[in-house]
Amino acid sequence: MKKYTRKDFERDYPTNEACLHSIFLNRYGKRYACPSCKKRGKFHRIAGRKRYDCQCGFSVHPLAGTIFHKSDTSLKDWFWAIFLFASSRNGVAAKELERQLGMTYKCAWRMGQQIRLLFEQNNIKFYGEVEADETYVGGKGKHNKRGRGAEHKTPVFGIASRKGNVKARVVENVKSKTIMPIIQQSVRKQSIIFTDEFKSYNRVGSNGYSHETIQHGIKEYVRGKIHTNTIEGFWSQLKRSLDGTHHAVSPKYLQRYVDEFVYRWNQRLVSRPMFSSILGRAVMPV
Repeated sequence: MKKYTRKDFERDYPTNEACLHSIFLNRYGKRYACPSCKKRGKFHRIAGRKRYDCQCGFSVHPLAGTIFHKSDTSLKDWFWAIFLFASSRNGVAAKELERQLGMTYKCAWRMGQQIRLLFEQNNIKFYGEVEADETYVGGKGKHNKRGRGAEHKTPVFGIASRKGNVKARVVENVKSKTIMPIIQQSVRKQSIIFTDEFKSYNRVGSNGYSHETIQHGIKEYVRGKIHTNTIEGFWSQLKRSLDGTHHAVSPKYLQRYVDEFVYRWNQRLVSRPMFSSILGRAVMPV
């Protein structure tokens, strides 16, 4: 992935006006056709307003519907917060935004949650060799139990393509009736699905998939190409980031954090700078 540095940021976004113009260009483009007069490339910025007008008088508001809409925070601060998200492998805590931007914790927390809305997962289907697994996020129970059956933990179900991309969803439970519909929505038929021996995966092979199982219960972790190491690598990164950066995440908002780290994982081999990719999403309505 190409790096986008702080020097690049200061060069490209020195002012709020530069940020606004970037949003306009990313959302509409230089040759945007006016819906009223149909002429292209005739919009100009209205001084002192977050608005662009065509020469015919038709107006567009680039911030409408976006995470920036009706925010009192400056656009440059918004862009800098997005830059911090893009530059950090393990995420950005609200306390870090509070310190970097000189704002209240409440404002920083809300800004972080708004940015995480940009990481919502898409609906593409995986095909080929796919791994499925579940993990548990949250505090340990009173008996300090880990994994399946632990108290006060939130289950998260994930699917990983051997080609690199991941999907993950916070679920109510990991029963077969819960996870099989997710698999069917996310994986094309005739794919090979690798799982451990958990009984909830017993129906995978009868739903149009080839099913291979690794026996974690007898400490078997790799047998030829049969393993779940890809999705487990993602779980490791997710938990390391949640524990190290955020320390604790409410189940109410956990899906947003899962979405963020799915996005980070899926972007790791993309050549375009992550900052540019996130900005591309930020200019669209949420």
